[in-house]
Parts: sequence; C-alpha cells; structure tokens
Amino acid sequence: MQTSQADLAEGPKGVYREKTTEVGSFPPNAFGLYDMHGNVRELCADSWHDSYEGAPSDGSVWEGCDESRRVLRGGSWYDYAAYCRTANRDWVVPHARDDGVGFRVVWVARF
Repeated sequence: MQTSQADLAEGPKGVYREKTTEVGSFPPNAFGLYDMHGNVRELCADSWHDSYEGAPSDGSVWEGCDESRRVLRGGSWYDYAAYCRTANRDWVVPHARDDGVGFRVVWVARF
C-alpha cells in the first residue's frame, strides 16, 4: 500500500532543518544503516531502465540500457515526505549537481 500526502499529514511533525544532516544524527534502522530516508536522494551506479524486468538478482550493477541516465533512490530533505522511502525511484544525468543528491559507500567484508 502506498502512503499518500494526506496520510502523512496526520502523522507527527518533525523538525524541518532545510539542509542535509550529518551521518548518524538519527538512530539506525533495523539493519544498522543510518540516514536511509529523507537526507539525500541516493545516486546509484545502475543505468536507467523503465522497469525491473531482467534486473540482476545478485546485487551487481545493472547497466546496458540508457547509459546517459543513472538511477536515484529515496527522497531528500526538500522532497515531499511520500518520496522519502527506499522504493522511490527516479533518474538523473551523471554530471548533474544537486545538494539533495548523494551516494553511499559500501564495503563488503570477505571472510
């Protein structure tokens, strides 16, 4: 079920900081990840595809469609609250600059 702006209007109000916040300013989610919603939109390495049909299931980068556009996930501090969820998906040209877009560095431990 998708959350609407009307549904969100009924919820508790937070502080509108009008800027990004430092990593770790809020408690981590259940997976131990910080700042997954509402700080910045996440720039991903995947090239833009209109759907998930044929997407890799192993977590690898999905390339080969529209190399001129990259996937953005989530929402930033200046987006409507309904867009501040991990399922929110859009695109951007790789050379664009925006104070509401960032990226997440991931390190995979090999044992």
